[in-house]
Amino acid sequence: MVKLKQQPIDDTPSRRWPNSYGGYLSGRAAIDEVDALAASMESKWGCDRLRLLVCRELRERFDRQRYLFNQAIWHGKDVEAVRREAGRMVRAWKALDKAAEEAGKAPLDPQVLEVPLDDGSVAAIVPSNAHASLVRAEGRKLAVYTLEDVARLLSHDRAIVTAKLVFPGATVTAVRKQPSDPLDAFDNSFQGLDDPLDDPLPF
Repeated sequence: MVKLKQQPIDDTPSRRWPNSYGGYLSGRAAIDEVDALAASMESKWGCDRLRLLVCRELRERFDRQRYLFNQAIWHGKDVEAVRREAGRMVRAWKALDKAAEEAGKAPLDPQVLEVPLDDGSVAAIVPSNAHASLVRAEGRKLAVYTLEDVARLLSHDRAIVTAKLVFPGATVTAVRKQPSDPLDAFDNSFQGLDDPLDDPLPF
């Protein structure tokens, strides 16, 4: 049996929609609308929690639309493709929000702050242990921290504390990663949704 060597995939973005300043600004405006809505949904429902609160069919349609939206951003031939998929993405977010509300799912409690960590897990920060019951994992890899826990962690990491004291307004930068994101399994978005996978995904 002869095994052919596969050619490496060139995952360089092939988009042509930002080929002018106006094209870029137009596409960016559509993308920003989606980003703003996604941020508001995360504030309302928690880090990557909303898509887990709806039925499997709706979650799949939502993820497929996210794929198409990303595909338009990275490989779209014209700005109309970006606008079209951005509009569909806005409707997809609103559909998830409506479905979760109609199912009686509880939004994130105002006493709970959530932030995604680099390993894909979520840190839920609450005022005290008495508030820990307000946290809803909903199938996510999530750990609860009280303000006292945060104080202890900072006490052991003097570099951060010192930097904040010496340089008021300094921020700690990190790469943001959505937890349990199914699109992380793809190296790129060149292929159509119905194209066969070359390698099995790590489910």
